[in-house]
Amino acid sequence: MPFVTKQLHAPERQKAFRFLMQELGITQSEAQRLIAKGRLSQEGVVMSNNAGYIEGSFDFICFEPLTLGLEPTFVEKEFAVYDKPSGLLVHPQNRHTPYSLNDEIKHRFGHEANITHRIDQETSGLVLAARNKISERVLKMMFEERQITKRYLAMVKGHLKEPLDIQEPLLRREDPSSIIRMIVRVHPEGKASRTFITPLQYFPETDTTLVEASPFTGRQHQIRVHLFHVEHPIIGDPIYGQDENDAVRFLDREMSLEERFNNTCASRLLLHAHSLEFIYNDTPYHVISKEDFITQCFEAMKAK
Repeated sequence: MPFVTKQLHAPERQKAFRFLMQELGITQSEAQRLIAKGRLSQEGVVMSNNAGYIEGSFDFICFEPLTLGLEPTFVEKEFAVYDKPSGLLVHPQNRHTPYSLNDEIKHRFGHEANITHRIDQETSGLVLAARNKISERVLKMMFEERQITKRYLAMVKGHLKEPLDIQEPLLRREDPSSIIRMIVRVHPEGKASRTFITPLQYFPETDTTLVEASPFTGRQHQIRVHLFHVEHPIIGDPIYGQDENDAVRFLDREMSLEERFNNTCASRLLLHAHSLEFIYNDTPYHVISKEDFITQCFEAMKAK
């Protein structure tokens, strides 16, 4: 478990954030952020004031990253790229998350290293990580300003013959009429969203098409919802294109692997972040995943 509780001791009354700065070698803003997140407590009382004082022994919840040996696929001085396997969380959901890609990044590059964007847990492929706070700010701004081109591969249902330019607004909100707690859908009140789809290869034996998807905007579940909207849902998608009750049961981890396979025709979501293209410090980069996604697709589509 990467989150562990340590007992620290402040020999004299002092600002808690100053003690953490000295003890952990972190900045003032980072120390205050950790206090604000409830990481510090004394005699069971969590400190809520990030400018508060501490004296004597107290408990501090810290993140000690684990490693399972996942190596980055590309490393530069300011950033690194990982080829994330399907099923691995990018970031811990809470303090009880046993392992995530964030562990590997911080274990290798230190606590200042951080993820600059996210992909879904079941989506495999490239994730860009900053190695320091400066490059993190720059890369996140580049994503916001659409200066980083992301291309995905997906295996979809049916024979998609022509390229598509899908421009459908997406709405993300809690829907009181739905039993799904959070749903993304095409809706006129949603945010403008655009995805370019290019068919690459049709497989008649499974009636599926390998496509390249390039999202111009970066909405949650954008590629999944857009492909479902044009009636070519991604194989293995346990949410979009499924019965609402089944979607909820999947989210609540109440669905067996066999039932999930029978419902979606695959053991995982067949979506893969295949390439990243951008210019950093005047140097062009084009990082391509080394994974054999087509083979992975047909393995996932085999009945167990």
